[in-house]
Amino acid sequence: MGDRGMKFNAVSVDEVIHRTLAEKRIVGSVVQIAWKGELVYNSAAGLADREQNIRMQENALFRYASVTKPIVSTAAMILISQGKLKLDDLVSKWLPEFLPKQPNGEVASMTVHHLMTHTAGLTYRFFQEKGGTYELAGVSDGMDIAGITLEENLLRIASAPLLYEPGKMWRYSIATDVLGAVIEKVTGMTLREAVLRLVTHPLGMKDTDFVAVDPERMTAAYADNSNNSGQPRRLGEEEHVPFIEGTAGFRLAPERVFDPSAYFSGGAGMIGSAGDFLLLLETLRQGGGSLLPEALVTDMTTNQIGDLAMPYWPGRGFGLGFTLLKDPVEAGTSESAGTWRMGGTYGHSWFVDPAEELSVVALTNTALEGMSGRFTTELCEAVYEGIGRKR
Repeated sequence: MGDRGMKFNAVSVDEVIHRTLAEKRIVGSVVQIAWKGELVYNSAAGLADREQNIRMQENALFRYASVTKPIVSTAAMILISQGKLKLDDLVSKWLPEFLPKQPNGEVASMTVHHLMTHTAGLTYRFFQEKGGTYELAGVSDGMDIAGITLEENLLRIASAPLLYEPGKMWRYSIATDVLGAVIEKVTGMTLREAVLRLVTHPLGMKDTDFVAVDPERMTAAYADNSNNSGQPRRLGEEEHVPFIEGTAGFRLAPERVFDPSAYFSGGAGMIGSAGDFLLLLETLRQGGGSLLPEALVTDMTTNQIGDLAMPYWPGRGFGLGFTLLKDPVEAGTSESAGTWRMGGTYGHSWFVDPAEELSVVALTNTALEGMSGRFTTELCEAVYEGIGRKR
């Protein structure tokens, strides 16, 4: 339990959330903070559905997008702990049909370690320019309604040349979808069944699944204001959300969570609550509990990519499923060295600072402000003010 002589000061965090809502940069949020083993902050603010005037609730369900990745990566680590999978296994051992080629035309030697560290030579369609190789191949990033199976998507991914020889560079990518297919082969289950059995059911993450467990609690999805309306726009059935200039951007289909035929995307396909995800983070932060041996949690949370450069994430490295902070000064953050962090396209950010025994989950219903906007940096600074530490 935490040191009861230290009290979390919520004033700065409250101010950031209220200001962001007032400025109409996000529609609604759920922010939960655990410190020294205790839940010290739990806020549901704004609206879950603006048009229906439904207030945000603490147990609201969100489209996790890339918040899915640490869950699926944990499932893979559990299989490793059971001796059923190895980091140095060739992907082709489990997926003999998945044979992507390097730029020189040779079939790549790709391992599970490459997949989990995003050094496999893959990319995302949304990172490429319009008309890029993934678009030409019809690759789905796992957030649209593509009408294809996971197996079909793998074949499409494999048909496009890799960006680089596996292990030579780091590029955030669709690798966790491929990892999901490996998990299916190892377990003989669908990815959904495997993740439920390995991770969510043992931890009691009752809100987390590849389908909405309670449609009534699903939040609506919004995107940053791009039409001068002065507020985020509600996303329709399938829409384009701009990302980095010169890239194709995201294709988001919020209704995917209600489509029983949508394939299970290991990188972007899950739905859940803030409380469920905080439970996973705290379990890992505290050594894995009955879920994972502490030595494997240490592997997950240790930089696995050496000095490979990480575009868009200065001062950070990568473990087995998420980024790791190497240099707080270069990253421009109050987080301690060794902090784990990631986010999710639909408007999420989270981080774990082991040195401060701190886990923070901030889920919003507004892309991309809640993932990479000013809200994330302001909230982070406010959290450190709350524990009495400033940069």
